Amino acid sequence: MRIELTNDIALCHAIRRAVFIEEQGIADADEWDDLDGQAIHLLAWQDGEAVGTARILLDGATGKIGRVCVLPEGRGTGLGAQLIRAAVDVLRSRPGIVRAKLGAQVQAIGFYEKLGFVTVGDLYDDAGIPHRDMVREL
Repeated sequence: MRIELTNDIALCHAIRRAVFIEEQGIADADEWDDLDGQAIHLLAWQDGEAVGTARILLDGATGKIGRVCVLPEGRGTGLGAQLIRAAVDVLRSRPGIVRAKLGAQVQAIGFYEKLGFVTVGDLYDDAGIPHRDMVREL
């Protein structure tokens, strides 16, 4: 398993389409925005296949980790946790970034808590799925 920075946004999009649109039923209009061009993208690889992705957006002193997903064949392998740790490492390497933030689907809160994130703010709906914001100081 390996995680790498990538400029292959089309491959990231293919993974996101499979997980968010096809599997979770999120509408195209909710998944695609105009932020991919300014984002830092990560790909997770397993056995020579890209099976996960995440994107990072920088906003002042905060790095927002988003669009985190892993295809079914990569789940349960620790790859998701590696992906989040890699995103945190990317943020740590950026001057002036002092915290990581993400919007967690409610069923994934425990996963992110194990990686040092804490919930902040109220429950909200994102594309029909309940979410809570989570932060981690770097």
